[in-house]
Amino acid sequence: MSRRRTLGTKKKIALLVSAATVAGGGAFVMASTSNAAQTPKSASESTVCLGLATALGNNQKFIADQRANPDAQSEARIANREAVVAEIKRKQEASGCVVGESAQDSQATQPAQPAQPSAPAASAPASPPAASAPAGNAGGGGAAAGQQVCNGSTVTLSGEGGAPAASSNQFPAGTKLKVTNLDNNKSTTVEVTSVSGSCVLLNNAAFEQVREPGKFLIRRAVIEKVG
Repeated sequence: MSRRRTLGTKKKIALLVSAATVAGGGAFVMASTSNAAQTPKSASESTVCLGLATALGNNQKFIADQRANPDAQSEARIANREAVVAEIKRKQEASGCVVGESAQDSQATQPAQPAQPSAPAASAPASPPAASAPAGNAGGGGAAAGQQVCNGSTVTLSGEGGAPAASSNQFPAGTKLKVTNLDNNKSTTVEVTSVSGSCVLLNNAAFEQVREPGKFLIRRAVIEKVG
């Protein structure tokens, strides 16, 4: 009788282990299915992801340019921008974007946007400045004070901290630029403090002054040199 009871107990344990294995396998399948459903979004699918991809691309281009044409400050600049790149990648992951996806603002594909009835009305005020802007403003650095510059450029963040400021590959340090977001009519005037891989990049503090909630890219911007 004792042996029969022992064998019975072993069989029960074996059945319990088998049941647990099956249950665990089912849970694993469910978890895998859930994770697979949360596919990261690309820049072409989300404005947020496009803004982060553009910011990443601009910083990577700056690093590449510094490595190709180094000077005495290049090592420090590269170290700073590598930290910015790491922060942007963390934001991509937190926002559900493809981590590491990058795009230059001149090459970025705009994601499909839902119909916005107010967009035509908002774009009307921008027409007069664009029409009156001198033909030679594309160069940026030689523009006169009060002149519109960087026509057609999108504006994104550099990822750098500190007081509101900008970086540029067209304007020297000390230049003052006014950036207006036509989608919400917010503007900020900042001083260029460093070099970047784009016409204008705003640091975190400056970008917060003109951004729309949840967006990391200003697609319709007016940039003016004011000093």
